[in-house]
Amino acid sequence: MGEMGQMGMDHGMGKPMVPAGPLKVTFGGKSAEWTPATLSALPHTTLTVYNEHIKASQTFSGVPLIDLLTPLGVTAKPHGKEFQFYLVAEGSDGYKVVFSVAEVTPDVHDATVIVADTMDGKPLATSGPLQLVATGEKRPARWVRNLVAVRVQTAE
Repeated sequence: MGEMGQMGMDHGMGKPMVPAGPLKVTFGGKSAEWTPATLSALPHTTLTVYNEHIKASQTFSGVPLIDLLTPLGVTAKPHGKEFQFYLVAEGSDGYKVVFSVAEVTPDVHDATVIVADTMDGKPLATSGPLQLVATGEKRPARWVRNLVAVRVQTAE
């Protein structure tokens, strides 16, 4: 089975898509919920990224993930033990990916990670209502569709 077929199975293309609810972001004992309506009020970043699977560029707009983490106490300028923080992003179909907090922090890393609510100026269709999108990725394997949870945890 080719890479595209495997990715499709992992991302739930072979089974009915589970409807996505609000995005719940958690860190320690704090949490926040985001919907497209509440997210739309925040400052947005627009990214044009190349999607290796469809062999075309796509333009997403959304909120930098770090902007959803800092109100819960995640620092935008990690030092020392804060580099032990990592996050698990999960789609409504159970697909999960991991990023280190440093990877989503512009103070440390050149890539930009956003919670996208539009693609090419329109609400996300089958990959929404919210999707995690990252620059600097060779393929979109960590672009979590139908994003419902981001949990920040500490490596032991």
